[in-house]
Amino acid sequence: MNSSIQPTILFFDSGVGGFSVYKETKQLLPDCHYLYCFDNAFFPYSEKEEQDIIDRTLKICQQINQDYPLDLIVIACNTASTVVLPSLRQHFSIPVVGTVPAIKPAAERSETKHIGLLATKGTVKRAYVNNLIETYAHHCNVEKIGSTKLVEIAEQKLRGGAVDLNALKQELNPWQEMKSLDSVVLGCTHFPLIKEEIEWCLPQVKFFVDSGKAIAKRVQSLLANVEVRSKIQKKNLIFCTQPFEHVQSFQQVLDFWGFERLLILAEA
Repeated sequence: MNSSIQPTILFFDSGVGGFSVYKETKQLLPDCHYLYCFDNAFFPYSEKEEQDIIDRTLKICQQINQDYPLDLIVIACNTASTVVLPSLRQHFSIPVVGTVPAIKPAAERSETKHIGLLATKGTVKRAYVNNLIETYAHHCNVEKIGSTKLVEIAEQKLRGGAVDLNALKQELNPWQEMKSLDSVVLGCTHFPLIKEEIEWCLPQVKFFVDSGKAIAKRVQSLLANVEVRSKIQKKNLIFCTQPFEHVQSFQQVLDFWGFERLLILAEA
């Protein structure tokens, strides 16, 4: 890849949780052209039908690709990644990177072999995740919490709202007395955004593990073999699928994360 040419990378999520993955990638690859899309019209994905998630993700990625030729797609959503990757890879010739809960490194790091998977309701029930546990953490006692509420808390924080610590503590209550629980997988891209608050609720946990850095390295590796489709200088843009309240305060968030404009996809 010619360093003077910017490859275009799309990060896709139902909400703004994918910012945690985008942050790690931009830190590693600061000069790429970044697009981010959150499907707020269908948020949250965790309780939606699998085929609906597949259809929407494919349609939206194709729609963006028409106007902004993509060189790589990151599905920055654990729930979507468990179901959409085969369809996207069938329809796109460019690399498509998914987000997998970091069960393997958590199992390796744990000293007590008692770990927790904190994810969405959709992710914790997928056969894909059960297979990861059987493959990499069969020797561990694995607890699971599937929570939509934590996703909503993270969304609220990123848009400038206060974190409801009581609600957060209530969601994590089943684990608070588990003294041997020493590793927690942040199995939703939203959760690194509220990592400090989660740490406060679970003081016995020594290791909180997410896949952000691993995804960034995977993107870097794949881009080495990518022929960039568009050679012009481009602006970092963010897309949503329906209008929402408090756009002005969200614009400040965009500035902080390095995006210039918010656009609404007309037909999503």
